[in-house]
Amino acid sequence: MIRVALLIASLPVPLAERERPQQAPAQQEEQQRPVDEIIVVSASRREEELRYAPATMTVVTDAGIGNAPGPVVTDLMRAVPGVNVSQTSARDVNVTPRAATGTLSDSLLVLLDGRSIYQDFFGAVMWDFLPIQPEEIKQIEVIRSPASAVWGANAMSGVVNVISKPPREMRGTSIGIRFGQFDRTPIDQPYDGGGLFSVDLMHAAAVSDRFAYKISAGFLTQEAFLRPSGTIDGTATPYPDFANKGTTQPRLDARVDYDMADRRRSLVLAGGIAATEGILHSGLGPLDIHRGSTFKYGRIAYTDGQLKVRGFVNALDGEARAVLIKSDTGQDLDLSFENQAYDIELSNLHLVGDRHVVSYGGNYRYNNFDLSLAPRGSTRNEGGAYAQDEIILSERLRWIVGVRLDAFDVLSKAVVSPRTTLLMKPRAGHTMRLSYNRAFRAPSFVNSYLETSFRTTANVPSAGPFEFEVVAVGNDRLEEEALTAYEGAYVITAGPVTATAAAYLNQTSNAIQFTQTASYSSSAPPPGWPLAPAVLDEWIAEGHGLPSEFSYLNFDRITDRGFELSGEIRVSANVSARANYSWQDEPEARGFSASELNVPPRHRFNGAVSAARGRYFGSLSAGFVDSAFWQDVQPEYTGNTAAYTIVDGAFGVHSSDRLMTVTLRGNNLLNRRIQQHVFGDVIRRSITGEFRVRF
Repeated sequence: MIRVALLIASLPVPLAERERPQQAPAQQEEQQRPVDEIIVVSASRREEELRYAPATMTVVTDAGIGNAPGPVVTDLMRAVPGVNVSQTSARDVNVTPRAATGTLSDSLLVLLDGRSIYQDFFGAVMWDFLPIQPEEIKQIEVIRSPASAVWGANAMSGVVNVISKPPREMRGTSIGIRFGQFDRTPIDQPYDGGGLFSVDLMHAAAVSDRFAYKISAGFLTQEAFLRPSGTIDGTATPYPDFANKGTTQPRLDARVDYDMADRRRSLVLAGGIAATEGILHSGLGPLDIHRGSTFKYGRIAYTDGQLKVRGFVNALDGEARAVLIKSDTGQDLDLSFENQAYDIELSNLHLVGDRHVVSYGGNYRYNNFDLSLAPRGSTRNEGGAYAQDEIILSERLRWIVGVRLDAFDVLSKAVVSPRTTLLMKPRAGHTMRLSYNRAFRAPSFVNSYLETSFRTTANVPSAGPFEFEVVAVGNDRLEEEALTAYEGAYVITAGPVTATAAAYLNQTSNAIQFTQTASYSSSAPPPGWPLAPAVLDEWIAEGHGLPSEFSYLNFDRITDRGFELSGEIRVSANVSARANYSWQDEPEARGFSASELNVPPRHRFNGAVSAARGRYFGSLSAGFVDSAFWQDVQPEYTGNTAAYTIVDGAFGVHSSDRLMTVTLRGNNLLNRRIQQHVFGDVIRRSITGEFRVRF
């Protein structure tokens, strides 16, 4: 009987049923949910209590989003232990857990309500293609350990699942306006301020007790940040002078929920479009994404008890221009990107006997590509299936075992991703987690089929700038990038206090890196070479030959290790505080030079306090990020960023009927000159005001 009760406890009330509020949103108090009441869906692809999840997770709730100094999803990731975030332009942000981030970070799977926004063609996430506002988010689930055992490819370093509120929870109409200014003053120059403005509109209604809908629209425009000047610290390499760009991002999103008469079955239809423009940084240097570049999606989800059948289509249509390099004819290098991804998936859950919770599922995805950078290919097929068993050994001991099998037509063999986790509860309020995972990242379409030539410039000693041609080609024989992860974690919940400690060891094999694969030599110098041809051979002998070709290669092994400490305390019903510390060792490279790798910050610290009293609310946070090393833009733009401390704050007030809210937010209040990537923009203080009204 104990085991039966424990099995039932493993199946919490589904989110869809928990999301039916008894009163309108404007009448609800903004309070953080206790940890033991948080339900997550990302760790096992089914509803379960956070304390029983087989992966190390952080959950950002709607109350935490509303009170945050920076409510943008990527800003919220900065407060998560072990997660590295780098912003390089007004629109370009990259996020990676437990490893160095960089331009076009490729190992984190990002989902919106379970739908991937990971871009298969580039192998990266464009966060501005999330088509919803922070006010529409119920919670953000961050898995900071491998999750390929249920999610398949590209969930190698973790998963971020943004879960939106259902229409019933947002009933009414709201309008929000945000405006502000940020400092972008160069050193020893008169003040220069950049502006930002956004407006959003949302309407949701429950037409009956079975039918509800939501439609929302938004528009954001922001000017460019300050570009760094002078030379890269510790080098003689000057920062290039180019016209930096801001960003404009319109969006539209809609959702319809329908509950069947039996209350067991439901149907969700959703669709939307998001557009962007601005600077995206890559291995080819900055790319200027043209206005009108769009990402459209459609999603359908059918639920029958624990059975879920879902499908979606993502359609990308974008154009860009390379900023620093020219085509092989000396003209602008213009790029076009078209990608349609079609995905269908199924998942289910069964109780087997008196001690097994068995979940299983699978998906098939078809991609169609039309990329000017990769003309040698046009399609890709992939699919996989998984199964997981949560075994209730006793009241204090659970064992989770699972495995997934994936096949790609660009890989020579199927990929197996196993998982096993032992959950022990030595005493009430204490949970110990020991886990082993294998995860992988499949080569992106550009990794496999890149084919382009371009002209670039190098500063040649005693000769000055020299323009020459370089070839960039993909590698269709790449193997999957694989990660083996070992982790131990301990969680203590004692009344209002929750403390977590986690240590991990990650070993990556066959890491896919864009690297120089050939150099010009005296036997084949570039046309117009201004020095003696023998100089080219000398440079090759010194390990920095003039590049003639770049490609993608599998590198032997990378070892990452670290630990994380975090704590939260609910001081009172309306006051809470949190702090966390992350230590990441310098990556160890085997079989290749460590200079091919970015190096993450060794130390990171975050602390915050938030409070609400009556109509007033506010928060104050501080973070420290250690120095980091970067080498992923172009060979000459390599170096370290300085450690920095950032202080943010927010203060707001509701009207007496809570239908109107005014919020003032400040980021980088100390106005430090922060550069989060060696080639990225300089980000200084910003102050924004927000006015929101509900009807």
